[in-house]
Parts: sequence; structure tokens; C-alpha cells
Amino acid sequence: MSPLLRRAKKKPADRVVTLVGKPGCHLCDDARLVVREVCEETGAAWEEKDITQDEALYKEYWEQIPVVLVDGEQHTFWKVDPVRLRTALCA
Repeated sequence: MSPLLRRAKKKPADRVVTLVGKPGCHLCDDARLVVREVCEETGAAWEEKDITQDEALYKEYWEQIPVVLVDGEQHTFWKVDPVRLRTALCA
């Protein structure tokens, strides 16, 4: 494969994790703790989006919250495995 066709490996510090959830969701609270810990450990940035404030997110993810996105791509939903998230950020 040509070196130009290979994807450049991103450093964890260049990655963005998005937690999509809603207020009062205990699974979202659990996911937040894992996301925060893994992102602090790896240097990745993270943000949180409230599904009740965004119609597009609501339509796409309502039945799956909490949802974790890595660089805008769905990584997981319901439960966040810290090892799997860490691996995705370092891949």
C-alpha cells in the first residue's frame, strides 16, 4: 500500500471524545466518570452533549444513551469499557 494511502495515526491528544447523554441518567453519570478518567489519562479532549437540547442527536441516539463518540464516530453505547476506550484513543 502506498504511504500516501495509509491513514496517519492520531495521538490521543489529537482525539476528541463526545459523551451524548441527558440529565438524570445514571448510566450517563457512570459513563462520564469513565470518559473523564480515560481522557485525563491519555490527554484526549472530551465534551458532553445533552440529547434533550439537540434534535438531531435525539433522533439518532435516543434509545442508546449514553453514547460515546470518538472523533465523531460512534464508539459505544450504554456502558463504557475503559480498556476499549483507551485502546481506541491510542490506536
